Amino acid sequence: MDAQMRGADTLFILLGAVMVLAMHAGFAFLELGTVRRKNQVNALVKILVDFSVSTVVYFMVGYGVAYGTHFFVGAGQLALHHGYDLVKFFFLLTFAAAIPAIISGGIAERARFWPQLIATAVIVGLVYPLFEGVVWNRHFGIQGWIERVTGAEFHDFAGSVVVHAVGGWIALPAVLLLGARANRYRVDGGMSAHPPSSIPFLALGAWVLTVGWFGFNVMSAQTLDKISGLVAVNSLMAMAGGTLAALAIGKNDPGFVHNGPLAGLIAVCAGSDLMHPLGALVVGSVAGSIFVLMFTLTQNKWKIDDVLGVWPLHGLCGTWGGVAAGIFGSRALGGLGGISLSAQVIGTGMGVAWALLGGVVVYGVLKKTLGLRLSQEQEHDGTDLSIHKISATPDHEANW
Repeated sequence: MDAQMRGADTLFILLGAVMVLAMHAGFAFLELGTVRRKNQVNALVKILVDFSVSTVVYFMVGYGVAYGTHFFVGAGQLALHHGYDLVKFFFLLTFAAAIPAIISGGIAERARFWPQLIATAVIVGLVYPLFEGVVWNRHFGIQGWIERVTGAEFHDFAGSVVVHAVGGWIALPAVLLLGARANRYRVDGGMSAHPPSSIPFLALGAWVLTVGWFGFNVMSAQTLDKISGLVAVNSLMAMAGGTLAALAIGKNDPGFVHNGPLAGLIAVCAGSDLMHPLGALVVGSVAGSIFVLMFTLTQNKWKIDDVLGVWPLHGLCGTWGGVAAGIFGSRALGGLGGISLSAQVIGTGMGVAWALLGGVVVYGVLKKTLGLRLSQEQEHDGTDLSIHKISATPDHEANW
């Protein structure tokens, strides 16, 4: 029976890994649909190559940094117990690789290819797993300290902070260091519109991400005996809340509507195992509102050219999710309890600070040494021709 259960657990987490792997196709098509046509090929290539670099680096370094283990033993030993530990690595890799996929959307259309791959290696090998190990493997005694101070550990069931907030807050310095795309903001204070190249592809990306998210959240249980229908329904309710809020506040804009469910799902990750479904609906609705309002503010008022809005979407909605777990996970609001709002604020703040520091250091050093940005001519021609020597379509489109 033990062997049978171990095999079932291995299959369970493998299915989760495959579902989250499929989410990376969602990242690719969401970016492809948002950028201009001259940058569509680059969007597809970046996500695939970033994932591949992340796989090698996380296997060699990152997983060991986070969990204190390695795979430099014989294949026979690795295959013990149905290879559950290997499949767990696969599952957690898909989380780690989401960080460069998030950043990719913010720095789209003007970032150099190879420096970004170097950034991916450093972030997935060191920056992300250090915080991952603190939260999910109790490294450095920080969780113990939070528990002594607040009465509970910092709780992040599926990565609102560990994955999404960290990815979004790393992306913010990268976006600022790169600067806005050419002609996005004029010296007279006006703006040039860079509308999405394909709403259908943008929508496809959002749908693929949404479906895969149920592997991201539900399979974070990692074993069958810990699976929770509450996580699934809370994810569903947050997704719906985010969509409807983005529809209402975004005035029917399809870009906002299709990012709304993602905002809700990002925010509910941390407390999806604790909240009542009505609490998850509120959390998702607030997240959808945050995305629309802050995307508009950053683009139009602050003139931060975050192409896909990854800081409002992942950074801010992930931060809200970390705090919201401490509010709506409480018994007073219908949750399961066993959580502290103070612990959530402390842990979330640590994640934001660490991500900001990591983003400034990694992208700051790369800017000083190798340079981050394409030349004016390369940016004008587009990343597809400048980097990959081929366009997404054979015809020279008018809006290039």
